[in-house]
Amino acid sequence: MKKIIFLFLSGIIALSASAQTLTDGNKISDNWSVGFNAGAITPLTHSAFFKNMRSTFGVEANKQLTPIFGLGIESIWGINTTPSATAFDHSNVSLLGKFNINNIIWGYTGAPRCFEVEAVAGIGWLHTYSHGNNDGNAISSKFGLNFNFNLGEEKAWTIAVKPALVYNLEGSNPHASYNANQAAVELTAGLIYHFNGSNGKRYMSLAKAYDQAEVDGLNNDINNLRAEAQVNAENAEKAIDSANETITGLQDSLTVCKNKAPIIETITNTNQTLESVITFRQGRTSVDASQTPNVERIATYMKNQKDSKVTIKGYASPEGSAEVNARIAQQRADAVKSLLIKRYKIAASRITSEGQGVGGMFSEPDWNRVSICTLN
Repeated sequence: MKKIIFLFLSGIIALSASAQTLTDGNKISDNWSVGFNAGAITPLTHSAFFKNMRSTFGVEANKQLTPIFGLGIESIWGINTTPSATAFDHSNVSLLGKFNINNIIWGYTGAPRCFEVEAVAGIGWLHTYSHGNNDGNAISSKFGLNFNFNLGEEKAWTIAVKPALVYNLEGSNPHASYNANQAAVELTAGLIYHFNGSNGKRYMSLAKAYDQAEVDGLNNDINNLRAEAQVNAENAEKAIDSANETITGLQDSLTVCKNKAPIIETITNTNQTLESVITFRQGRTSVDASQTPNVERIATYMKNQKDSKVTIKGYASPEGSAEVNARIAQQRADAVKSLLIKRYKIAASRITSEGQGVGGMFSEPDWNRVSICTLN
């Protein structure tokens, strides 16, 4: 029993040592596994090794506490090979401590290796079955090795070969509990499935360790970012207020412009000035056929008076923006000029075309969509 206590104390020491490595995925719900075992068991001494061998099978549930140390509960049943009415000659339920030799020697790399060796030790309850009322109970102890082959990229499955010695600690001589005469050799193979953990993996992964100075530095950076965000928010609020003031001012200016009386240009006809008015449809800049006689009147005069020149001023009605109206006014003046040049062969040097924007010569706004040709 002292040896068992010593082994569990060693496990606690290993657990404390391995805790120095910070890991992710080591919550109480992490790193659980279940397995199925099958093999054979035979007495260690005073019997033929293979002749007295009998089959065994069992199940296990495990919890890995650190990369080095884990605990497992295992139940093994032995198949009865003697003439008896019982199907099993014994069962052994054990609490086992498991020590990962690879991680003790070489350290944990953040994932299980493809091949690992575990040292196993623990205590259990050994029950022997007899036909009748002669069943026996005893404390057992188990020592062994697990040769683990971890399969796949996720290491979800493990195939383990498990040689072990099982001692009956309550034999005929209680002062010699760890006696070879009260021991059996157990050789099993197991298939173990590892459940997924909180870190998204089926094993513990390494976590970065931060010292207090680094933590304080990160907290200081966070506080600076918060202060900067507060300043940016205040500046954005001021910019919004300024934009709202600008919008209000523009709206007031627009209201003033809408209520402002239009500037009307008065054209006074004299005996020395001859004019012809060409009207346009809304939004159009081309001369309609109905207006061609008005253009032809100008062309006839200019052909008869070789020294005469003409100034064409284009106007627009007040619909639309000032920019659009200015463009349309110029295009209407240019349309009359182009017609005089192309159709009536008037020299371009004798023609001046000017866009005047919105016209106000007539009281009806629609009447101001014109080009007025003035002969000099």
